[in-house]
Amino acid sequence: MEQFACGYVAVAGRPNVGKSTLTNSLLNFPLSIVTRKPQTTRQRLLGILTGDRYQVVFLDTPGMLVPKYALQKVMNEAAWAAVEDADVVLLLTEPAADDFNGDTRILERMRELGKKVILAINKIDLVSKPSLLPLTAHFMELYPFEEIVPISALKADGLDLLKEAIVRCLPRQQPFYPPDEITDKPVRFFAGEIVRQKVFELYGDEVPYSVAAVVDEYREREGGKDYVKVDIITERDTQKAIIIGRKGEAVKRLGQAAREAIEAFVGKPVYLEIRVVVKKNWRKDEGAARRYGHQ
Repeated sequence: MEQFACGYVAVAGRPNVGKSTLTNSLLNFPLSIVTRKPQTTRQRLLGILTGDRYQVVFLDTPGMLVPKYALQKVMNEAAWAAVEDADVVLLLTEPAADDFNGDTRILERMRELGKKVILAINKIDLVSKPSLLPLTAHFMELYPFEEIVPISALKADGLDLLKEAIVRCLPRQQPFYPPDEITDKPVRFFAGEIVRQKVFELYGDEVPYSVAAVVDEYREREGGKDYVKVDIITERDTQKAIIIGRKGEAVKRLGQAAREAIEAFVGKPVYLEIRVVVKKNWRKDEGAARRYGHQ
């Protein structure tokens, strides 16, 4: 046990740099839903990767930004709380960014906190290798990183090197969790996230970011279908109408797609009931943002 590496690693960065894709790839488990919409991850998610001589407890976090309304404020707080709790911060950036001011602001706060940081330059499959050299030099001037590792989370390129770098930085101590445990979230949490993911996939830009999925009830039944009741929270009546669709056809398609995905996740049949609810401007109310954004 003296040589066993174990600790918390916060996966942090600006919105849409691939934090959830990377965490899912490292864990080989769909801890976080991934969509083309930025800021899909709304809270700190814990995923556990255990090997023969290490246990990495990943904290996937919402994208860090300057918040404009209550939900973003709550998400930002969750991201920085994870960073403060972590032994190591895995900061993601991407070479195709318009500018790196967001990364600079993040690193200024990391310096104040005295954090041990590994930089992962993601999405290297989209650029030429020579273009990474000036970017690496730029970041080396900004912060004393433990290591800088170019990766492609989507293509699983460089992930073994990244994992080795993370393990090298972890404290030497006994594991925190049993070796077969992969997350601290219950099944009902993933059911709600699957419904939210299917909303984003099926409706695209018709339904804005202001949709939440709240699991009102999850009842496991031995020898029968699990019962799952989910409320989809919208901000306007027009959004509700879009999700329901003409004669309820759209919400039926949503229910079927979500039910099949939940069944694949839990490995058994489920009965899924979906209700669409309007909560006016819930993202701007901090209490509602904490309630609906942190299910």
